[in-house]
Amino acid sequence: MRHLKHRHELGVKKAHRPALMANLALALIKEGRIKTTLAKAKALRPFIEKIITLAKNGSLADRRLAASRLRNKEAVQLLFNEKVEEFKDRPGGYTRIYKIGTRVGDAAEMALIELIPAADEGYGKKRKKKAKKTAKKATEEKAVEEVAEEVAAEESVAEVEETLVAEADEAPAESEEAPEAKAEAEEEPAAEEEAADEEEETKK
Repeated sequence: MRHLKHRHELGVKKAHRPALMANLALALIKEGRIKTTLAKAKALRPFIEKIITLAKNGSLADRRLAASRLRNKEAVQLLFNEKVEEFKDRPGGYTRIYKIGTRVGDAAEMALIELIPAADEGYGKKRKKKAKKTAKKATEEKAVEEVAEEVAAEESVAEVEETLVAEADEAPAESEEAPEAKAEAEEEPAAEEEAADEEEETKK
């Protein structure tokens, strides 16, 4: 069945497409990185990675097959003799694509496609799960801290309310005692005056 065979047509005919892919692959092998449209970069990725796999096998038949696709003997020699050493320990994923925005003239999406260097040993390793776990742990800790702060704030509010209620309960008692003290204080001078009057009368 020939399903899904019409991807990456790139707006050109069948005769033009292999030549376009060969030119892009030739530039990528020589330069290591090229700038092109995103659609061409996505079409170039499977094309060049299959040729790199042929270079890893390294047989004469693979070399001839790569030459028929690249259409350039110098590029085939460069790939099979030198560049292939960078990909011997890599099981796949020999290229990387970066999106770099749109082109000014026609607003086409542009991209950089590059061969992954041999020094980039960490590329392709699974680190997303660890990052997700650390992010999840950080969010949980933050949520716990926020809950603890809310509980502490509620406790402080409750303490303030209790103190206010206690002060409100004590205030009427003090106000009741105050009039009695005032009455006693007023009665004392009156009693003293009466005593002084009685003394004067007895002297007379």
